[in-house]
Amino acid sequence: MTSVNVKLVYHYIITNFFYLCFFPLTAIVAGKASRLTTNDLHHFYYSYLQHNLIPITLLFAFTVFGSVLYIITRPKPVYLVDYSCYLPPPHQKASVSKVMDIFYHLRKADPSLNVACDDSSWLEFLRKIQERSGMGDETYVPAGLLEVPPRKTFSASREESEQVINGAIETLFKNTKVNPKEIGILVVNSSIFNPTPSLSAMVVNTFKLRSNIRSFNLGGMGCSAGAIAIDLAKDLLHVHKNTYALVVSTENITDHIYAGDNRSMMVSNCLFRVGGAAILLSNKPRERRRSKYELVHTVRTHAGADDMSYRCVIQEDDESGKNGVSLSKDITTVAGRAITINMSTLGPLVLPISEKILFFLSLIGKKLMKDKIKNLYVPDFKLAIDHFCIHAGGRLVIDVLEKNLGLAPIDVEASRSTLHRFGNTSSSSIWYELAYIEAKGRMKKGNKVWQIALGSGFKCNSAVWVAIRNVKASTNSPWEDCIDRYPVNIDSDDSAKPETRVQNGSS
Repeated sequence: MTSVNVKLVYHYIITNFFYLCFFPLTAIVAGKASRLTTNDLHHFYYSYLQHNLIPITLLFAFTVFGSVLYIITRPKPVYLVDYSCYLPPPHQKASVSKVMDIFYHLRKADPSLNVACDDSSWLEFLRKIQERSGMGDETYVPAGLLEVPPRKTFSASREESEQVINGAIETLFKNTKVNPKEIGILVVNSSIFNPTPSLSAMVVNTFKLRSNIRSFNLGGMGCSAGAIAIDLAKDLLHVHKNTYALVVSTENITDHIYAGDNRSMMVSNCLFRVGGAAILLSNKPRERRRSKYELVHTVRTHAGADDMSYRCVIQEDDESGKNGVSLSKDITTVAGRAITINMSTLGPLVLPISEKILFFLSLIGKKLMKDKIKNLYVPDFKLAIDHFCIHAGGRLVIDVLEKNLGLAPIDVEASRSTLHRFGNTSSSSIWYELAYIEAKGRMKKGNKVWQIALGSGFKCNSAVWVAIRNVKASTNSPWEDCIDRYPVNIDSDDSAKPETRVQNGSS
């Protein structure tokens, strides 16, 4: 018998240990009960029950009281009614070559840079990053950046956010038939672009939401802010009864684009693309019937107390005063630590008892035999989780989590496909991935899905959902016109190999 089969047998025995013991014990008790006579029952009543009537009555009363108290005070379930991922118009598609063209014209339009005498090594640097990023030729960029010269203005940034946010919400309201006046809680997250009035105020104005709405605008919280927004909405729904919560997750690329010479800041230009998602949550009991998922757990990990973690993704000015987001070479190490802490917190909540026992024994063994046992046992999350939505922050992020969690290619297919088709859409990427799983028809009733988001700070946040029914893709899913083409075959060394040539601004 192979080690895999041995582990499966072990997992089955431990998981079903109660039932394996319960049925034989029930048979034994039933056998003894069948042999009891009327005299035995009378003897039991007069010798035991009459003398212990008060303690038994009190025990029964406390049991009933405790059960009622638990039912009344326990948090109400939070349901995911539906969600919508924004799909930009076809004319905003940009191949790798087109993106390179945007970089060239962006630098050409900068009066402080002499592009004619510019060292072209930066073009080669960006080209290599693009080709190895795992992204295809159908990702989307903002309309303003497609102009020549690219329009990197405040008004262009506002137009991008309005287009994405309003587009996602309009589709959501159309699909759910919910009246905007019914929304009691609004949470909008956008890390880089935070105008005044806020983006949440813009939503209230556009959709004429009611005046007593609980409105929140999360800024500067990075790519993991989508999971943070869900956690905040969950807490609010536990307080405010019988209402809806609208969560909007997006990022602004126009305001995010960097035109300087610092290569650690150039990297983000190659990864981020246009995208956003609108999610409708509710605590109304009647909404369970048509909802897709129930929120089971949220776990948030913040490693910002550590200086290296805090500075590994940071927005700042470069040597020439140009603003951009710098990515440190330590980001992989930092991300690994944050993920480990997050998993160690989430594990006891979702893992079966068989995996908890193995992890506990591994922990004891490591403390007793430090020299012989170097690494702790990594629990098999696939025994508890059916689908994984790993933030499509980049190919390396997906590779590391695939390896560390012992996942199969199909487990990270949604993440790789989302990165290839839409790029890194920041906090909304986990929703494009969930939409992919639905479009493939893989989400069955009772399935659990784990959304894992990483972001600046440094943070790792998780949300675990359970499917209430067999979930189909929503109308106007972003994968409607392309799901049959995925998954694509991505080469291990050079994920997307377009013939890219950039000379004098032509690509």
